[in-house]
Amino acid sequence: MSAARASATLVIGGARSGKSAFAEKLVIESGLERIYVATCASFDEEMQARIARHRDQRGADWKTVEEARDIADVLKREAAAGSAVLVDCLTLWLSNLMFEQADIEAETARLLEALRKTAGPVVLVSNEVGTGIVPENALARRFRDAQGRLNKQIAEVANQVVLVAAGLPLLMKPNHIQPEIRL
Repeated sequence: MSAARASATLVIGGARSGKSAFAEKLVIESGLERIYVATCASFDEEMQARIARHRDQRGADWKTVEEARDIADVLKREAAAGSAVLVDCLTLWLSNLMFEQADIEAETARLLEALRKTAGPVVLVSNEVGTGIVPENALARRFRDAQGRLNKQIAEVANQVVLVAAGLPLLMKPNHIQPEIRL
């Protein structure tokens, strides 16, 4: 990542795949000021303990901004030259929006616009939830579909997309090898 040119990197993967650790490493290696945007709302003691553990693991070298919903405004404010922002994670952000019955399309449009205008690099973490079985209830299907659309839209504006599986990163975009596809 370079401070001279704003960029967005989407890091996707399954639960506990290593995507957050990989995203944190990208930000650390940038050498820029580290800003962590936490989208998780703490509804119970287990989640509060998890949040505290993650904050302790990151250490004092990170500025943490807790924002469960309005990450577009956080990016406008924090994604400046000289800093690298990590948003962890879009899946929880989407859950928060759905819980509040927010206009997901409008909020996604605001996020995409903010990403296009950042002065500093942004790394976004998101779960890939569409590779499993079809959920049995309507809410879960709606969430899976919305998450797939969100990941696709973020990937379209991102300079880089990295899939992390079993702790191993696979660069998906930019793909310098474009195989010829035939029937």
